[in-house]
Amino acid sequence: MILQKISIINYKNIHTAKLDFSSKINCLIGNNGEGKTNLLDAVYYLSFCHSSFTNIDSQVMSHGQDFFVIEGDYATENGEIENIYVGMKRGKAKHFRRNKKDYRKFSQHIGLIPLIFVSPSDSILVEGGGEERRKLMDVVIAQYDHLYIDALNRYNKALQQRNALLKMETEPDPTLMEIMEQEMAEQGEIVFRKREEFVTQITPVFQEIYDHISLQHETVSLQYKSHCQRGPLLEVIQRDRIKDRAVGYSLHGIHRDDLEMLLEGYPMKREGSQGQTKTFVLALKLAQFDILRRTASNTTPLLLLDDIFDKLDSRRVEQIIQLVSGENYGQIFITDTNREHLDKILRHSKKDYKLFDVKQGEIAERKEAYV
Repeated sequence: MILQKISIINYKNIHTAKLDFSSKINCLIGNNGEGKTNLLDAVYYLSFCHSSFTNIDSQVMSHGQDFFVIEGDYATENGEIENIYVGMKRGKAKHFRRNKKDYRKFSQHIGLIPLIFVSPSDSILVEGGGEERRKLMDVVIAQYDHLYIDALNRYNKALQQRNALLKMETEPDPTLMEIMEQEMAEQGEIVFRKREEFVTQITPVFQEIYDHISLQHETVSLQYKSHCQRGPLLEVIQRDRIKDRAVGYSLHGIHRDDLEMLLEGYPMKREGSQGQTKTFVLALKLAQFDILRRTASNTTPLLLLDDIFDKLDSRRVEQIIQLVSGENYGQIFITDTNREHLDKILRHSKKDYKLFDVKQGEIAERKEAYV
């Protein structure tokens, strides 16, 4: 899938923009805080029906404005054009349309335009809690498996209902409690198997990419942890019902899953330097790209790279440039404040490219020769 053009009105600090993109490499140049990341986030929105940074749509509107619009035209692998539109007025429900037809459920759209977004905020995958790492798995699996989305949504609904029962002052109806627990167990087992399969698939790809970037200077690994590994999930959930009642929420289930990130067998969070952490996250995201390329909608995902070279030494930068310049990647959007990095990518790849200057939310294509 190739994003040929985009139109943006009142999205964060981008008041208006109409841009035509290269099918290969699109470089966004500008100082920090000028709007480069906001453009990438608008592209992300068209794939996932929400911002990468917030699920509260009113927060992405430009200050003082009462609506926003993003519209993109995509070329499919067989040359057809897909028009994707999202618009929202403050206080109203947003409209998300494919070829001028509203979706009945936003989840129907996920996976049509597979995408991987790499940004500085991804360090939270290592430094943050398990919720961030579960989201990482969910975002990728959901793009190639709609049954996963359905199972996860059903599980979360049953979890919310069970937690509401646990918080009741009076003793909850045991039959209703068991119904919720059975639903959690049934849907949770589905989610667990799909997450387990995903981690098994991605781990060797991730390790190979990390080895390439780090020149095999250190060893990394991933370990999936789930309460489902303790036995049948229904038994695990019901085992501590008394404790759950005391605290008022469910202590066990796939909502407590985690993905351990290890450096030399120890937690990356504790052992890794800034450069190692950034390398770890980048390798993980590029491995996700590889998984999607082979599974999602039979199309190459878009790759958004936001300020990926900061805090990396020159050797790792060079290895990353070699990777993203290769033939395995399709359309790339990359931001940087450093022209030198972008020069190296363009010289190395020999692919078609476009350059855009970004300043105070204004985005303009640069016409003069660059390399």
